Amino acid sequence: MAPESIMLEYLLASWIAVTAILIVLVIYGNALSTREDDELYLNRAEQVMMAAEQNVLIRKMSRLARVIVGFVILSGLLFAATAGVWAWIGLSN
Repeated sequence: MAPESIMLEYLLASWIAVTAILIVLVIYGNALSTREDDELYLNRAEQVMMAAEQNVLIRKMSRLARVIVGFVILSGLLFAATAGVWAWIGLSN
């Protein structure tokens, strides 16, 4: 087996793994966003408890958004590298 085809297999496996993680993170982010309320109508007692919970949820979602963007970039780079190696193998044969 040629070294180029081994490299192609590793790149493809890496891309599949990163994309699978990305899909799981997006699903988790959507599950978190269903718990977020756009407007809360609370009395004083509920406001302390629920507002703190919403703030924690919003912080989680903003951190998750940065992680998702990183995985999108990584997935795109791996896909481009895989396509490049595949084209290079095709043109060299």
